[in-house]
Amino acid sequence: MKFKNLFFILALGLVIFSCKKDDNEATFDAAEQALIDDESLIEYLQTHYLNDDDGGIWTISNGETPLMGQVDVQNITKDEISYKLYYLTQAVGVASYPSRADSVLTTYTGMMLDSTIFDSRASLIWFSLTKVVDGWGYGFANFKGGTKTINEDESFYYENQGKGILFIPSGLGYGNFGKSTIPPNEPLIFQITLSDVNVSDDDNDGVSSILEDIDGDGNVKNDDTDEDGIPNYLDKDDDNDGILTKDEDANEDGDPTNDDTDNDGIPDYLDSDS
Repeated sequence: MKFKNLFFILALGLVIFSCKKDDNEATFDAAEQALIDDESLIEYLQTHYLNDDDGGIWTISNGETPLMGQVDVQNITKDEISYKLYYLTQAVGVASYPSRADSVLTTYTGMMLDSTIFDSRASLIWFSLTKVVDGWGYGFANFKGGTKTINEDESFYYENQGKGILFIPSGLGYGNFGKSTIPPNEPLIFQITLSDVNVSDDDNDGVSSILEDIDGDGNVKNDDTDEDGIPNYLDKDDDNDGILTKDEDANEDGDPTNDDTDNDGIPDYLDSDS
């Protein structure tokens, strides 16, 4: 069998949601662990292959083509630590790519390097990429959604979806703490299908979450214009001037980003004196 110790988490999706930092992290060498993870992932990719017949990942036993020759690598810097995320593209998809601040409609199977499956979802489910492990945010951004067909009875289906496999170092997963049945410092593998993408507006302020990435680094969690401890993408009053962001729409076109009453180059919703 390609998988062993098959079991599922009772609380759906529990295992992919991100975890918080702890004081113990101060004594942990994340840079060293990133190198260890990369060695483990490279060894795995060199010794396993994708079985086209059943879609499973198997150990090479008869000269099959290793995954290492089929994957792309994504170099990622997080908290000044360099990581390598590997991904295999089975199908790119045909619709739009998600940003790391968007929501994705997906099916997936998650497993560890020893082939233990820790979570799986065969039916479609939405996830916000701001609420899952960082590896999902980076990895899903390499795929597009599919085409949606709605039947007369209002049922629907997707075709031409993005499909692939993510090989995620622990630093972009659950780090040195682990999660539920996932041990600390465990690289993760996700076989994913991306059916649809939704451009999120997490705080419903009329500005899509990705546009609240003021510094343009792709991470919406570190932008806090009014320094109130609430990142802009979750802050209904981004400049803390007492006027909700959605109401700082002088031209009433539904888009607060193009209103600059005092012509100072700062849109009103980010300008506390406008």
